[in-house]
Amino acid sequence: MAFEELKEHTENIQDQANVYFKSHMAYYKLWGFKVAMKSTTLILKFTLVLLCFSMVLLFGSVAAGFALSNWFGSYTFGFLAVGGIYLLATILLLLIKDKIVEGPILEKFSEIFFND
Repeated sequence: MAFEELKEHTENIQDQANVYFKSHMAYYKLWGFKVAMKSTTLILKFTLVLLCFSMVLLFGSVAAGFALSNWFGSYTFGFLAVGGIYLLATILLLLIKDKIVEGPILEKFSEIFFND
């Protein structure tokens, strides 16, 4: 009789462990889906903003090139001046890229993954 009770309790424990495992698997699937969707939408938003900013920068650069060309009296010097401004901006960004890019991105993805 004791053996049958022990067998019953063992089967009950196995059933409960199976239910526990399945519920946790479902939870982590949903959690993974949520994190993947938040990350995907964040990247998509960033890409759209970057695309719009690139268009503004392109047309602004052409306008600045023509404006400086008028001021210098030469198209070559005007567009070289715009190129020089971008060269200086690129060098500046290379010097401070970790503070501007790496920190905020790491912070945002840490918030997505660990704060929920």
